[in-house]
Amino acid sequence: MNNSSSTQRLTALRARIMDIGLDGFVVPHADAHQNEFLPPHAERLAWLTGFTGSAGAAVVMVDRAAMFVDGRYTLQVREQVDAALYEFHHLVEAPVTDWLADALADGMRLGVDPWLHTQAGVDRLRQPVAARGAELVFVESNPVDDIWSDQPEPPTASVLPHDLRFAGRTSADKRAALVAALCDEVLDAAILTQPDSIAWLLNVRGGDLAHTPLVLCFAILHNDGSVDWFVDPAKRSEALAAHLGPDIGVRAPHEFASALDDLAGKRVLAAPDSAAAWIFERLERAGATVVNGNDPVTRPKAIKNATELDGTRAAHLRDAVALVRFLCWLEVMASGGALDEIAASAQLEEFRRSGEHFRETSFETISAAGPNAAIVHYRVTLETNRTLANGDLYLVDSGAQYLDGTTDVTRTVAIGTPSDEMRDRFTRVLKGHIALATLRFPPGTSGVQIDAFARAALWQAGIDYDHGTGHGVGSYLSVHEGPQRISKAGGSVALQAGMIVSNEPGYYKAGEYGIRIENLVAVTPAEDIVGGERAIHGFETLTLAPIDRNLIDTLLLERAEREWLDAYHARIAAEVGPLLDGDSRDWLVAATAPLD
Repeated sequence: MNNSSSTQRLTALRARIMDIGLDGFVVPHADAHQNEFLPPHAERLAWLTGFTGSAGAAVVMVDRAAMFVDGRYTLQVREQVDAALYEFHHLVEAPVTDWLADALADGMRLGVDPWLHTQAGVDRLRQPVAARGAELVFVESNPVDDIWSDQPEPPTASVLPHDLRFAGRTSADKRAALVAALCDEVLDAAILTQPDSIAWLLNVRGGDLAHTPLVLCFAILHNDGSVDWFVDPAKRSEALAAHLGPDIGVRAPHEFASALDDLAGKRVLAAPDSAAAWIFERLERAGATVVNGNDPVTRPKAIKNATELDGTRAAHLRDAVALVRFLCWLEVMASGGALDEIAASAQLEEFRRSGEHFRETSFETISAAGPNAAIVHYRVTLETNRTLANGDLYLVDSGAQYLDGTTDVTRTVAIGTPSDEMRDRFTRVLKGHIALATLRFPPGTSGVQIDAFARAALWQAGIDYDHGTGHGVGSYLSVHEGPQRISKAGGSVALQAGMIVSNEPGYYKAGEYGIRIENLVAVTPAEDIVGGERAIHGFETLTLAPIDRNLIDTLLLERAEREWLDAYHARIAAEVGPLLDGDSRDWLVAATAPLD
């Protein structure tokens, strides 16, 4: 976005918020479902500011404005957003609430769209607003929508059944387990607002979002196992009706409000961390007793069943074939000095498309060379597209959606001869990756307790990375899934057998290069260890892609670390090699040879 457009849009928004009696307005990167990837009509923050990251918020006051992003986007926001219009702040270190405490004054009115903020988010805003004698106001119409003249229409992609051979459990079976939990808590119903939860529960998939097979919808799960599902009629089909069965009542989205009203006098579970504040307000006005809790689907969805685990293994093997073919091709093409980031990304997707059950990429590929790789969530554009040059590090973070599983993998490759510093940093990242991959831990251990294992080798050199170490991953669902995660910033949910998480330490030197090594791993069942006193979990590495040996300083590796890498590469050669031929197979033999 050019500076002129940014200025015009900010000016128009200020005029609009003054017209409706506000002194400020909060514009989050969010939709009514708190999706990470947004449909085009919900990209309000990007339209207003030019920022295209997956997390952030802007606060627009009459006389000042600020952008808030987390550590993944501190470089990106400065490249995409006009610093003459917006102040830049770290979402965690200098949160919105702190800024508001300074920006607000007595009698001011700060507007929020209650569909775009969770109840927990609104509660966090109320304190600094009230402390300044200001008022938090729920708007009926979003002022960004009011000035966005060419705002796209909401998507209407068809909803498709997700076959039992991929899902592993029927919807009825899943609902029965959840209903038992509702009855234990004497709850009449649960409000479901997250499309991935609803997709998992009903064994359906959609196409409303790029990279994630979801349908935008809401649902109410009742304690008799029936579901009211609020979804656009244009998305339904005869095949879907037969798949759902009689216990799933399909209703139009506009009926959601009256259905909430019908819960008057009932005990209703709603998740303040994920459900819109509008829903809580509606339920309370209707006279329902709202019981705060977690989305009841989130945890069972995260614990993959045997069918889902077998599916993700098959998907990762298929993905490995595409990755090896790409890495072989990359080595040849990059040596010619004419390969750029866009072409590399397109070729990787082409290799994946030939795989069975491939549907789409699981996120927009991060294809980043040289200094672009230091931007953690870099997205290449025609303006930023860079040729892979001798001496660069090339970071490619990519993934795919297959009917039987979701993948996410990052590899960093040396183009030409890397510097000693690059090799040192890469090897320290590798040491952290191996430390996590080989970790054993008792039941009840959470991600925040093990995050330091991935960072220790970097800390020894006085360096670190400003993002989490691991996120959950779905089964032909969201590539970023909760409740599990591995992060020093939080992650108190215990890791359980069947959960899939990423293992992705990194290092980023602004303006020069970036490094990340990412595999997906599955938590294994706790097993007894000979001579031990308790059962212990571990990780099964799912991703099968060679790690660039040219970037490894073997003197920094302990013997056990070398043995792990050699064994990992031997496994790749044994499992992926037979599925390749010609140059790709020859390349793999060399890429997976034991360390010298």
